Amino acid sequence: MKAIVDCNSFYCSCERVFRPDLLNKPVVVLSNNDGCIISRSDEAKKLGVGMAGPYFLAKHIIDKNDVAVFSSNYHLYGDMSMRVMDTLRVLVGEENVEVYSVDEAFLNLEKIPADQYEKFAMEMRETVEMWTGISVSVGVAPTKTLAKIANHIAKKDKAKTKCVTLLITEEEQRKALQLTRVNGIWGVGSAYANKLINCGITSAWDLRNMPEEWAHTNMGGVVGVRLIKELRGEPSIVMNKELDTKKMIATTRMFGKPVTELHELKEAIATYTSRAAEKLRRQQCAANTISVFIVPKEESYSSNFRHGPSVSSYATLQSATSFTHELIKPAVELLDDLFEKGRTYKKAGVMLSGIVPDESIQGNLFATESKNTNRFLMSAVDNVNFAMRDDVVKFCTSGVNKDWKMRQELRSERHSTRWEELKEVN
Repeated sequence: MKAIVDCNSFYCSCERVFRPDLLNKPVVVLSNNDGCIISRSDEAKKLGVGMAGPYFLAKHIIDKNDVAVFSSNYHLYGDMSMRVMDTLRVLVGEENVEVYSVDEAFLNLEKIPADQYEKFAMEMRETVEMWTGISVSVGVAPTKTLAKIANHIAKKDKAKTKCVTLLITEEEQRKALQLTRVNGIWGVGSAYANKLINCGITSAWDLRNMPEEWAHTNMGGVVGVRLIKELRGEPSIVMNKELDTKKMIATTRMFGKPVTELHELKEAIATYTSRAAEKLRRQQCAANTISVFIVPKEESYSSNFRHGPSVSSYATLQSATSFTHELIKPAVELLDDLFEKGRTYKKAGVMLSGIVPDESIQGNLFATESKNTNRFLMSAVDNVNFAMRDDVVKFCTSGVNKDWKMRQELRSERHSTRWEELKEVN
């Protein structure tokens, strides 16, 4: 048996943990640069605040109804996510948890007795909320796809379901699948949903009853067959172990204001490279390739813009490295070639690939610089920055003022990751 635990309006829930005065009140969280609405509490949804829409278009509803508005606080959300996932690992064992996203995790419930599923799901929901302050919804079913449908039902009417829904029996599954449109099935995008609807398949129940041969021909072969089997209660999508080592590491950000100067872009690229290198060292790896991209604003596109709307390049390093200064240099050189005077840029990013374990890097007999010295230096920098936060020690190329930084004018305090921002209780 599988379960999925999904945090309710996760970003809003994280804000409410440290603002109990906002319980049962409308809350929204904004995207990078405070542009769009990316999380809404149930109260905000009832007021008609749309998802993913521009903030300024919903501002009249927000101001009229005294909706609490927050900029994205990723330090807080990341830490709260870790607490939720650690709680689930305590409850079912680390080997039975697959972290699916920042606010979702699949669980393997094979060790739970069949007659205890509902009781365990309820207790798990209560425990997560008690230990972390984050409310969650739980869906339980024989397969991951059915568990996602169960979770959707649990979230749709929280008062009725108490945030827990089980699809164990064939009758429970039939009713749920008949009420689920094909565009509400996990893994079915809008384009594929329209294709299915044109074939007369409008509900998950309709799709479940299609022959596997039809799915193999019309739904991408094995992928389509797996989906139909999952809807029939036959486990076909396995639990995946969390990757300890990422195959690619990227750091990208939107700028807080339009950027036109090369030196500002260099500061941004150096900053993002430093962050990516830190992630690389954290998993004790090194990269063979570095890629850089910059994104111009739409009005900057023109027929004589030599790179077009996609502006990127990469460099293969002489030897794999995780040392920040060895990565910043090629990154900035790539930027020199990509930058065009007179253009306006809105976003930039760095990607590291060709990742290999740190201990497998072959030494260079002709190198004049000691790798151990660099390793000790990077370790010291990482330790200081981890303890003091906010990149206290950084390379000069990263700049000081950073006027281009992402705008977060309504960000709350980072209560759980900064000593100086701890919540005060009187």
